[in-house]
Amino acid sequence: MPEITFRIVQWQDKPVLRQMLELYQYDMTDFWPQDLNDHGEYGFIGIERYLKNPRLRGYFFLVDGKYAGFGLVDPDVSLPENEFWMGQFFVLKRYRRLGVGRKAAHFMFDQFPGKWEVGQMPLNEPARKFWLHTISDYTGGNFVEHELHDDRWDGFLQCFDNAHIQAARSDA
Repeated sequence: MPEITFRIVQWQDKPVLRQMLELYQYDMTDFWPQDLNDHGEYGFIGIERYLKNPRLRGYFFLVDGKYAGFGLVDPDVSLPENEFWMGQFFVLKRYRRLGVGRKAAHFMFDQFPGKWEVGQMPLNEPARKFWLHTISDYTGGNFVEHELHDDRWDGFLQCFDNAHIQAARSDA
């Protein structure tokens, strides 16, 4: 059984995160048409904010010490009652369907007790299926899904409050 661990992204990890974001954006081109810039990159904008702002957090997922993916959390929510947004979440193809994504998502949720939202673009049905299953498993089915098509978000949002989950785990 592979060992799955997590590590907070630090400033010195910027080149690794930048490269993984390029892979993420390439992976998303099936659902989100993008062109390369003049340097042959997709050029994720805003990477520095995840490395400088203490309210934002990035995590690497590692399998047996090897990079397997990343997740980015921030407070830039679409619905005002929520607190946390899964900004980006990516598992390298080699590590998909091994439980890495599910374990990573649960780990990240556990780091931030409160009201969450996780979104998927309308055409990204594989991500929606993953998140519906993962969030249902994490919350015991206690979440709400919204479909938005406006200036807040275009796609699906799953919303849940994991503060009660954290309290139940503390009491156990």
